[in-house]
Amino acid sequence: MGTSLFKLTSLNLNGIRSAHSKGLEAWIAAHDPDCICVQEVKAQHADVAGKFDQLAGLKGHFHFAEKKGYSGVGIYSRHEPSDVLAGFGCNEFDPEGRYRRRASTRRSASCRSSARTSPAAPPARSGSRPSSASWNGSNRTSRGCGASATSSCAATSTSRTRKPT
Repeated sequence: MGTSLFKLTSLNLNGIRSAHSKGLEAWIAAHDPDCICVQEVKAQHADVAGKFDQLAGLKGHFHFAEKKGYSGVGIYSRHEPSDVLAGFGCNEFDPEGRYRRRASTRRSASCRSSARTSPAAPPARSGSRPSSASWNGSNRTSRGCGASATSSCAATSTSRTRKPT
């Protein structure tokens, strides 16, 4: 019995309009991923709808920042998700558009982007920021990839491995 590999890609776009003008869609088509986590979308819903909500056959789901031209993450996927979650449910971080999760019956993927902090910044209060375990939290096998020091994506398989009979 062969295995089916799931190709997950993480991209820091530094603006979806700029990335698109530089060949993003052709790059996606050439690399043929199953799922792409994108960070630093730097756009609002009105900027994306009808233009960038689908790229190279992948449908996008986004968490936009409230501030125009600021952060924002998204997940492009070949398959329609059964569940989509935006944000952590935390008023301190959700307005920045930094977390998106999509799930299907076989796999889930999450995308996050965290703000850069200055080395001179005071330490965060205990419990004030989600821990890395809560960004990708799962007890199942997870494979992650980092687009930069402040961005990451993770995919988790929900299927069970069966032994041949």
